[in-house]
Amino acid sequence: MPIKKSAWKELRKGKRRRQRNISVKSELRTLLRKLQNFIASAKKQDAFDAYKKLVSKLDKAASNKIIHKNTASRSKSRLAKKISKLT
Repeated sequence: MPIKKSAWKELRKGKRRRQRNISVKSELRTLLRKLQNFIASAKKQDAFDAYKKLVSKLDKAASNKIIHKNTASRSKSRLAKKISKLT
């Protein structure tokens, strides 16, 4: 356990950050699941709208270092490819 006061503060900050990271990742997974359902049912317009929302969330998560920027890029690329195949 921490001894110094600043170490206790870092511990509290880490707990708050962990909760934030978990909630953001959960939201990303939920949006991804919705998008994959739209792609599976060939609803192009709904898929495109969901894709735009997911891309925004991925970029924000990457900028806050919740996920790596290359992971966000790779995900966006793969999903865009799947959506373009719907035509």
